[in-house]
Amino acid sequence: MKKIFLLLLSSFCFQTIQAQKDGYWDRERAMTKEISVAARDRIVIKSDDFPVGTTELIFRITLLDNNQQMAGSLVSVLKAIPDPTGISQGSAGAVFLMSKISGDDKCKYAVFTSQEASLEYQKTGKTLEACLVQDVPLSKDAKRLSIDNSPCLKNNKGNLWFGFESANWIMKQKIVLEIVPWVDAKLSRGWSVENRKYIINQCKTSALAQKMTNSDDFCVCVEEKIQKQYRFDEFQKLLTIEQAKVYKDYGNSCYGESNVSKTIYTDLRTKALAAMQKQQYGVAITALTTIVNDGQATAIDDANLGYCYIATKQYGKALKILETGEKRDATELLVKLHLAHALLLNGDYAKAKKIHKEFRTQNVTDSLSWAQKTKSDFQTFLKAGIQSSDFERILKILE
Repeated sequence: MKKIFLLLLSSFCFQTIQAQKDGYWDRERAMTKEISVAARDRIVIKSDDFPVGTTELIFRITLLDNNQQMAGSLVSVLKAIPDPTGISQGSAGAVFLMSKISGDDKCKYAVFTSQEASLEYQKTGKTLEACLVQDVPLSKDAKRLSIDNSPCLKNNKGNLWFGFESANWIMKQKIVLEIVPWVDAKLSRGWSVENRKYIINQCKTSALAQKMTNSDDFCVCVEEKIQKQYRFDEFQKLLTIEQAKVYKDYGNSCYGESNVSKTIYTDLRTKALAAMQKQQYGVAITALTTIVNDGQATAIDDANLGYCYIATKQYGKALKILETGEKRDATELLVKLHLAHALLLNGDYAKAKKIHKEFRTQNVTDSLSWAQKTKSDFQTFLKAGIQSSDFERILKILE
């Protein structure tokens, strides 16, 4: 039985540790203000600037009679609570946060996210734009606000405005306002969702990213490396030329570490083939040339690039790339066929005829014969305005 109890206790402790949030109560930037409010008056108090990465906060309001002193600060209370989840587990947490003393006076209060709304409250008492309203007068209160469930923190720019309205019609009131922020350790480095999106969008304009049909994974890799190395404000302070170097260096690193390079060239080949089908040969040439220049070309890439050069009447370039493809793979018949086209259109009928005679009985793919592909190519060339009296002579050889 004892072993079972110890096992359950260990499991509970482990789950509690796992549930704890990675952050800290920022006691250094906790705020405590003692405010005097005249009878039947309203006053607005602006909080101190919240530290970068604030995702939650605890505030406590205590009304004191003359000469009363706080029995214990909110900061000292929070020393016993490792993270905000310990406060939200039932009403006991809220009771624990309450001041041990308070005066007989009571007040209403409201919390605002903008100075304009708080000043309107001070003048008129209107709380329509408040993110939190306490309409029932009380002598003490404590609340936890979270970025997940409170409009006070969801789109917060770094401050809150607390408005108080005295419920004492005769005497002034003394109010103590305490605020302690909870700082998320990761977000404290400035890497909010917006800032991460900014880095990713910048990455997408880089030369490597531009080669990809979908550069999301690549740019997330770059963003994670920058995030690990720099605080966001540190990165922002770099010169433009320094930032460009960071993008380039981490881009090369991500390119080498993952399957990004394979993805790039797969995307370029897909783009080239789609362009060729639409007879957009200039687009296809740009994509295929990138593959060739990066040293990633196959014999099929050479065959396709040679075909695009032929279709745009660049026969010299076609011969050069197709001869390279022939050296790369002497068995690739698409290279042989396109080389025969380039020779024929460049005025070398004899060499073209020799190639056709040698391979006319074979297939250039698993389902397409040499003769079928030749006839199809000649028809495409004629539609593109590329003519030769030798087309018919070659087709007779293939009969």
